[in-house]
Amino acid sequence: MQKSEQPASEVAIGYAVGPAGGGVAYASLDRAGARDVLRLPFRIRQIAAGTERAAGYAALVAVARAMHRLGVRRVRFVLPDEEFVREVASRSEVPDNLVLPYVRLRCALNALGAFEIAAGPADDLIQRARAEVALNQAA
Repeated sequence: MQKSEQPASEVAIGYAVGPAGGGVAYASLDRAGARDVLRLPFRIRQIAAGTERAAGYAALVAVARAMHRLGVRRVRFVLPDEEFVREVASRSEVPDNLVLPYVRLRCALNALGAFEIAAGPADDLIQRARAEVALNQAA
């Protein structure tokens, strides 16, 4: 008897990071017709020239680890930053200041059974993350 593979769960991700390095990722998980939104905090070191890129790595690591904890093994991640998606999907060489975040990301992704990373819209999730980061800054 063959095991049937579970279908890939689609996870749209929106994220934002504040000037102190505290960030939040919102992940909309679509599994078997049900949709859940997860809020996942993360932190980065300030990298003046690469803060947005470092935030993308940290957000995707947080979401990948959450998927693993939830038992989701086949995932299609959808992120709004096409350049970031190309960088991660092509396994291209990254700048020195992003080597460690890249290694963390690869470890988190390799813990999953199968994954795909694609570019796509996540406007509502990005707005949610930006609003939360802005409120935390104001507080």
